[in-house]
Amino acid sequence: MNIRPLYDRIVVKRIEQQEEKVGGLFIPDSAKEKPQEAEVVATGKGKRLEDGSVVALDVQVGDRILFGKYSGSEIKIDGQEYIIMREDEVLGVLEGAAKK
Repeated sequence: MNIRPLYDRIVVKRIEQQEEKVGGLFIPDSAKEKPQEAEVVATGKGKRLEDGSVVALDVQVGDRILFGKYSGSEIKIDGQEYIIMREDEVLGVLEGAAKK
């Protein structure tokens, strides 16, 4: 993937959950909500303040994050689905999460 987000934007890829079995019933993927957990794939340089200075982002490539249900814009690059969002839309970083 060759995409470089600008300023305080980040590119993330959803972390898909495994098939779920509830009480003997399999829940199909189409019936599930999309996961709100993702891995950061690319980050911008940082947020530009009114005085022109740039503040570095808190999230880094490889971090696993949680984000809101309607955060960001979904895009498709080389057959892969990604989300571009502002760092402000990140709810939290999962510390100690196993990286893939």
